[in-house]
Amino acid sequence: MARFDLVVRSGLVVDGTGAEPYEADIGVSGSRITAIGKNLDAGADEIDARGKTVTPGFVDVHTHYDGQITWEETLAPSSHHGVTTVVMGNCGVGFAPISRHQHDMAIRLMEGVEDIPEAVMAKGVPWTWETFPEYLDALDTRRADIDFAAQLPHNPLRVFVMDDRGAALEPPTADDLNRMQALTAEAVRAGAIGVSTTRNFAHRYRDGRNVPSIYSEEDEILALARGLRDAGTGVFQMAPNDRLPIEEQMQFLRRVATESRRPVSFALVQLPDKPGAWRQVLGDLEKARDEGLSIRGQAMPRPVGILLGLELSLNPFTFHASFRAIADLPLEEKLTAMRDPEVRRRILSETPQDPHAFFVSLVEDTEGLFVLGDPPNYHPASKDSIAAQARAKGVPPLELIYDTLLSREGHEIIYRPTANREGERFESAGVELVRHPQTILGLGDGGAHYAMICDAAYTTYFLEHWVGHEREDRRIALVDAIKMLTSVPAQAVGLNDRGRLGVGMKADINVIDLDRLSLAAPFVTYDLPANGRRLNQEATGYDATVVSGAITYRMGKDTGARLGRLVRGAREIAAI
Repeated sequence: MARFDLVVRSGLVVDGTGAEPYEADIGVSGSRITAIGKNLDAGADEIDARGKTVTPGFVDVHTHYDGQITWEETLAPSSHHGVTTVVMGNCGVGFAPISRHQHDMAIRLMEGVEDIPEAVMAKGVPWTWETFPEYLDALDTRRADIDFAAQLPHNPLRVFVMDDRGAALEPPTADDLNRMQALTAEAVRAGAIGVSTTRNFAHRYRDGRNVPSIYSEEDEILALARGLRDAGTGVFQMAPNDRLPIEEQMQFLRRVATESRRPVSFALVQLPDKPGAWRQVLGDLEKARDEGLSIRGQAMPRPVGILLGLELSLNPFTFHASFRAIADLPLEEKLTAMRDPEVRRRILSETPQDPHAFFVSLVEDTEGLFVLGDPPNYHPASKDSIAAQARAKGVPPLELIYDTLLSREGHEIIYRPTANREGERFESAGVELVRHPQTILGLGDGGAHYAMICDAAYTTYFLEHWVGHEREDRRIALVDAIKMLTSVPAQAVGLNDRGRLGVGMKADINVIDLDRLSLAAPFVTYDLPANGRRLNQEATGYDATVVSGAITYRMGKDTGARLGRLVRGAREIAAI
């Protein structure tokens, strides 16, 4: 009889701690690693990992799978890129707690903030809960290809407590604050991994209205922090108000950390209009750390990018009146219309008009647009922009952008880098953001922005670009890169039972052929509820992914194993 349920045999073990790699077998019994060493006894199933790199499963702390997990069992794209645990409920948006008459509000909020189509949510989300503990109970019945943990989002909590007053952005009463604090503690005690909020003015309903939490005063945010303190566990996540001076943003985060006595993280991006701001933020994070406060920035390891195209939510002509008239046509008919000279003339002559100012800002600046390509190029030079090429050819940039959208029979994807760049370079800020001990890799947003962003594949990109970087000053050592994808994010949210390969740890494992690791271009599928569209992205080089001791993916193919479960609250290493 086999001693182990699974043995990963003779791989180069990079254990997630930052220690030097070593060759060994890994023995798995049930959902735990029970032995690591040379020449282990046979397993009922075995993976030959000779010549391959064996790592812990990756942990993604910033996703929005809150809806997707209720209607399907694969948390893709994340699960296609070595991720074995995701944390959802970020940025203060989600689907619980919620009263029955508030479903439409939640749908419209997620449509505007996270680009999830209304029809997809209306058909896909079952709404079998009201309170957050009831939502967790509903998630407890779900099975998936990877594990998932949930945070309590501020916006539905505010409206659940205040009803129409909350949606209308009215200030809370003392009783409202007390109830928010109590419900936060209740949610965390029931298994929420933490609480989240947003003060980012880009987060709006689709009709342009501000989200309920946007003007929340400090006392309301601190009520959530006190709820965490009362529960004695959990984390606080925030999308900050980037319109405020850096000093004010950081002082506010310090007060949240002080009041909650819990770890705090926030979306950290380098915006084009504030060059060099990242230096001040990192300096403030170091000071907070030295004073005993746990505040960390969630940083994307590549330029944050919006994808534009005729099959996607946005393109440079989305908000032109003549394009709106054909926007809902099937792609082939849309192409026929756009090739008509008169339609072309009208579209090119118009200017964008829409109540969602942030979306308009994404499409009206046509200087920094690039063909993404296959394999995708996330670091284009300014000279390669469509506008620069148009000027070189002596044609108006909008004309060439129009023609680009028509290429590849309308499937072309245009890339618009929006953050983490200074000038045309990412590395000037990015290399410091990624390497800093007070940052966590994240902001992939899996489960959201279905037809606008496809950054959930950042784990593959990170290994391919950073570990394999041709310049020594830009390269990150493999052991450090794996630690940044595994134990660092796991420990940041209290999931101490995963993110490392060791006896007693959860058996979440990747077997990776680094020589073959590569990222393909994103592509569109129509497989969401109500035939909704989404971007997906695949990779080669993942020979196997293991979740809770079961092989979920072999050579990129889904095995059908569904051992992914809801993770309720913080976790410690199990005794063997």
